[in-house]
Formats: sequence, C-alpha cells, structure tokens
Amino acid sequence: MYRIDPGPGTGRRSFSGQNRCGHLIWLTAWMGTSLALSRIQMIRSRQPSGFTLIEIMFVVALIGVIATIAVPMTGNQLSYLRLSGDARNISNALMLTKMRAAATFTQTRLYVDLSAKSFRIETWQRSASPADWAADGGTTSLSGSDRFGFAPVSAAPSFTQVTIGQAALIANTACIVFNSRGVPVGPSGAPTGTEPPIATDALYVTDGTAVYGATVSATGMIRLWQTRPTATPTWTLQ
Repeated sequence: MYRIDPGPGTGRRSFSGQNRCGHLIWLTAWMGTSLALSRIQMIRSRQPSGFTLIEIMFVVALIGVIATIAVPMTGNQLSYLRLSGDARNISNALMLTKMRAAATFTQTRLYVDLSAKSFRIETWQRSASPADWAADGGTTSLSGSDRFGFAPVSAAPSFTQVTIGQAALIANTACIVFNSRGVPVGPSGAPTGTEPPIATDALYVTDGTAVYGATVSATGMIRLWQTRPTATPTWTLQ
C-alpha cells in the first residue's frame, strides 16, 4: 500500500496511485450513503404522526362489540356466585347451629327472617330470667336480589320432604331447631325436652335463575341441593 521512494538517501514514504484511488472511491461512497440517510430522515420527519379517524372509530367499534358480549356474561356469573354463596352460607350456618347445640348442651336454632332476608343463630338461655332465645353471633343478610323462596319449583329433593316448603313458619320466620344431641326437632316456643324429631326441615333460596335447598334429615344430616326454576325440577346434590 505504500512504497519507499527509490531516491538515494531520501528514505521518504509515499502512497501509491492505486491506494489514493481506493480512498477516493470509499470517500465518495460514504458521502453518498450519508446523503441518502439524511434524505430518508427528512422525509420521515415530514410525515404526520398519530392515528387517523377511521382507525380510532374501528377500535371504538371493536371495544363496543367486546363489551356487548362480555357484560351480560359477567353479570350472570356474578349472580351465580352471589346465589351459590348465600346457599352455602345457609348450609354452613345449619352445621354451626348443630355443633353449638351439642357444645352448649341446650337447644339451638337457625332463625330465618323471611321478610328481612336474613338469618342468625339463637341459643336457648335456661339461666336467663325469664328463659328465652338469645342471639349467638351476628345476623347475615342475603345478597342482591336473592330471597327465601322456591317458586315455581313444585317438588322437594328426593327423600327429604313430602311437600316442598320452608322450615316451620313462626310469624313470618322459619326456624330449624337442634336439640343437644344434634337432632332436628319441631319448634314449640320454649323447649320442653320432649319435642319429637322432625325429618322435613329445609330452607330454600332463589334469585329467579336457580333454586338452592338446604335440607336436614331426621339424623341431622345436612345436604345442599340445586335445580333450575321449573315446575318439574331436577335436583342435584351440591
């Protein structure tokens, strides 16, 4: 790429003509590339940024279609969760009532206020003066549009009740009473210890899309059922 000048005693180095030509070609190519890139950047900088009105309208329409499909499905799912949650709360409250009766060795009942859509556990206080039922814990209310009822269902789950109905009604309430042995007995106001076992206790809750029933057998077994709201139900054990 470089050569020694043949002149005597000089010892200077100089570039050959071929090397100079290569440098000129490289410099020309580099300048051409730089000018081309600068032109492309100028063209890009002049182009408008953002979205067009058609693009925005398309996205808005797509969001509307998705919302139209998703909102009803979400509402139905939330209604199902509320109703099934209330039904399981009632079933759990019955189990707790049964255990409280055995723990306190006295009668305990699940008191349901049908009009107020609420329920609570009550224990018979023998030592009170006068003896009376006393609330054991707080009151639980049903969610949203859930209510105590079973219409239009006309038949109870198999081997539970002869005729479908809420537990024994006492002044717009429904009560399921357990004695100290965990056996459901008929409510008779002040317990006497001679109440006969009852095998037809049940509580039903619905929101119009399904019906849940919590039943108590003569041995104290508590089961939860579910069916569609039809006159000829198909009860399934939960």
